[in-house]
Amino acid sequence: MLDIVVPVYNEESGILRLFEEIEREIKTDKRVMIVYDFEGDNTMPVVEKHRGDYSFEIVPVLNTLGRGALNAIRMGMQEAENEMVLVMMADSSDRLDVVDSMCEMMQNGYDLVCGSRYMKGGKQNGGPFLKGLFSRMAGLSLHVLTKIPTHDCTNSFKLYRRDMLRGIDIESTGGFEIGLEILVKAYAKGYKIGEVPSEWFDREDGESNFHMWKWMPSYLRWYFYCIRNSWFGKKDPV
Repeated sequence: MLDIVVPVYNEESGILRLFEEIEREIKTDKRVMIVYDFEGDNTMPVVEKHRGDYSFEIVPVLNTLGRGALNAIRMGMQEAENEMVLVMMADSSDRLDVVDSMCEMMQNGYDLVCGSRYMKGGKQNGGPFLKGLFSRMAGLSLHVLTKIPTHDCTNSFKLYRRDMLRGIDIESTGGFEIGLEILVKAYAKGYKIGEVPSEWFDREDGESNFHMWKWMPSYLRWYFYCIRNSWFGKKDPV
């Protein structure tokens, strides 16, 4: 089975659209974990009202690790019970018709599967120009410089093997760079990593919680960690 971790922050206007897309596009047995920071989040009344309307289980999870996207993702990973753990955003920015392919790859031996906007067949639609440029440059350059087997290291849309997550010490303190940290540490430890082409759309409702300039030093920390480890270090045994 698949646990889908969805951190939310006042997603009242779009959360049902996400549930409908999950119902329509993901055939793998699944449950959806809605991770929220505070009782007054306007997402939760909608979730409670409609959580019985779908074929999959919807599990509200209160984030007790501290507010923010990073801690919400950590909380979801910590509470995951199934072997496959997918992190996605609540704004329906990622096309979900590739999730079953990601799960199939994991069932065939992969430990981490990345949704890749920058490999052949992938696509990014809209979004701030500089954010997209830096993301693309980071992904493609890291792939070339370190041979890490993905072209899109910064995408949060990743599928993780739960047992692998248990073996990685998470140090991130900023935000969405947690996905990059887990990826480069998994690569350093020799876990099997793959990617599938994915398509991303800029969010239609609400405001993004991504803060590029604030989190840039954290992204750079793990970018250079991967380069140092690949050029001068040894991969740890799994």
